[in-house]
Amino acid sequence: MNVAPLGRLEKVSVRDVWQTEAQHFTPWLARPDNLAVLAEALNMELEIEAQEKNVGPFRADILCKDAADGSWVLIENQLERTDHGHLGQLLTYASGLQTVTIVWIATEFTEEHRAALDWLNVITDEKFKFFGLEVELWRIGDSPAAPKFNMVSQPNEWSRSVGQAARRIEAEALTETKALQLRFWTQLQERLRNHPSLRPQKPLPQNWYVFRIGRSGFHLGSSINTREERIGVELYIHHDSAKAFFGLLKKDKERIDAEIGLELEWQELPNRAACRIAHYRNEIDPFDEARWPEYLDWMIHTLERFHAVFVARVRALDADQFDPEAPGL
Repeated sequence: MNVAPLGRLEKVSVRDVWQTEAQHFTPWLARPDNLAVLAEALNMELEIEAQEKNVGPFRADILCKDAADGSWVLIENQLERTDHGHLGQLLTYASGLQTVTIVWIATEFTEEHRAALDWLNVITDEKFKFFGLEVELWRIGDSPAAPKFNMVSQPNEWSRSVGQAARRIEAEALTETKALQLRFWTQLQERLRNHPSLRPQKPLPQNWYVFRIGRSGFHLGSSINTREERIGVELYIHHDSAKAFFGLLKKDKERIDAEIGLELEWQELPNRAACRIAHYRNEIDPFDEARWPEYLDWMIHTLERFHAVFVARVRALDADQFDPEAPGL
């Protein structure tokens, strides 16, 4: 029996790829696809807010929001062994931001600094979380180097507490509709487990399911409405500048409609601080579980089209470019 040849893992010096933290590593990590690798290691959903952000007397490398609760996540990078100076900066950041998760990334953690993070996680309340991760690069043969984040310090019982709120909901007695919603989203999650761009989250007993797209204040969503007997997919804008962003997208409505090839509903929601661009499939029977594979296929296909058309546009939006008096708005 012939066995295919196997490659050998080779560790790559991080300085061979990222010469400096500020000019190379931080911009690389701030890209949504790379930030997702770190987020997976942390078991979090991260949305970037700013690079080189002033916090007190220092400039934080990357400032993010935790999509689960909207709290701050501050990332400090160090392409070398940890030192006291960076530890002091982290404490300054924590005091300035109040409710915050601190993520310290380095190529090597000393035992003293790992112990310091462990101690901070013990003595601070649940408003503060401290993570330490070592970054490595590996490749096989001539393949591109691949990053790996190794956890060296985290809050006590973090892996057990991440889904605590979701588990409490699941433990409660569910109505027939809530139980149906949970089963439906669980099946959607299973179908998307290895999807390259749609990252599934924890299913919950609610009528919507959210997909982050790399910018705070925006998400793709899918919905199932048992009362109106319809399913849907939407781009939801819940940003402080939602009306401006909606106006900029609507200015490109003709091209967006043509690219997506669907009948979209452009909902400005004038009585709310949010906007929605949606497509619905009506006259479905959400209680007919034999037809769920058909509904799920439709939902995934529609989400893929929304992702392809909207993600790049959303990331490029600049509210300062919005002119409410411009023709066509």
